Amino acid sequence: MKAADWCLSSAGAAVVLATSSDEQYPAENMADGRSETFWTTTGMFPQEFIIGFPTRVKISKVAIQCYLVRTLRIERSVSKEPVDFEQCIEKDLQYTEGELQTEEFLLLSSRLHHFGGEGKPF
Repeated sequence: MKAADWCLSSAGAAVVLATSSDEQYPAENMADGRSETFWTTTGMFPQEFIIGFPTRVKISKVAIQCYLVRTLRIERSVSKEPVDFEQCIEKDLQYTEGELQTEEFLLLSSRLHHFGGEGKPF
């Protein structure tokens, strides 16, 4: 049986916070499931996002695609509100000039209501 992709808006996920916004590339693009759309940021400061789920979900793997991210931190919250986050992973990523950085993280079957990430630029 194939695992569900809970981070899709079609599965009920919603971006509840994004620290940067662009009309052409909004944060909601992170949850649309389409590889040709994306969220863009200013790249000047650490950028954060939080994705909320309508019910508590079980997440075992997170895949992130990004450009020019030096450090990536993944957090989770079991609260119904986006508060009291606990860190799951923090990783320094390899610098790849102009190349897509693709990372997958195993989360040991975490149950959560909210998932957050922070990326620090090079």
